Amino acid sequence: MSALTLPALIEEAAQRLEAAGVAFGHGTQSAFDEAVWLVLWRLGLPLDTDLDEMAVQAVSAEQRAACAALIEERITTRKPAAYLTQEAWLQGVSFYIDERAIVPRSLIAEVLADGTIDAWLSDQTKQVLDLCTGNGSLAVLAALAWPEVQVTGADISNDALAVAAINLERHELQKRVTLVHSDGLSALAGPFDLILCNPPYVCQASMDALPAEYRAEPELALAGGADGMDFVRQLFKQAPERMSEHGVLVLEIGNEVGHFIAAFPELEVAWLDTSAGDDQVLIVTREALLRL
Repeated sequence: MSALTLPALIEEAAQRLEAAGVAFGHGTQSAFDEAVWLVLWRLGLPLDTDLDEMAVQAVSAEQRAACAALIEERITTRKPAAYLTQEAWLQGVSFYIDERAIVPRSLIAEVLADGTIDAWLSDQTKQVLDLCTGNGSLAVLAALAWPEVQVTGADISNDALAVAAINLERHELQKRVTLVHSDGLSALAGPFDLILCNPPYVCQASMDALPAEYRAEPELALAGGADGMDFVRQLFKQAPERMSEHGVLVLEIGNEVGHFIAAFPELEVAWLDTSAGDDQVLIVTREALLRL
């Protein structure tokens, strides 16, 4: 293989990903962005490298071969790129990830970072729960956003909690974030002032149609039953007794808004704006849940 420039190598990788028909959505939305991620990672370059400044940067035959092998692995295994690099990013924060937990991509990260939900909180907000914490990313982001709170990260998967523990150590938050093994809210007493939850909410029809990249993730973190609302129904029943008087719950339901409204037609919620629209993340008060 002859040497070529870094941008040319990235374009070559993007063309291979595009031709192979791989699916995105685990940190990137296009073949080019994924190629940038994988190539820069393989070459040990920062992900914010200015490609224009590297326009004449030569790549050796050995580097080209190493990148080609990684792209081939991405195509052959259909594993999300985050599993290959064992790193994912949310709101500019780096997290460790592997196949034991779902790749972190929750839209709740946006409303934590931009202060959208701050108006629903007060100086009495001290106990925060990240339910279905997975690799612990939302628990970490909550602790970083509000240095005065204590955070509990809970998950039914001990494997996921082991990954979360790595991220607590990475961000030196072991004293402020506690990890708990719990099936839903069953092992959690509360009371919590704020509950964050990105639950398994994918309906069965959508599960059946998922690309291989999503099937590489733990099904437990995705599948929500026939209409995607199995976990949510149980959560809404149990949450009020584990919330403080003025507690609120932030819930992601993704593309299942139709099923959500059908399941809870009378529930008063507020929808929050995200990059994916204004009908994928909601906030609901304890008072509203008590009226269900």
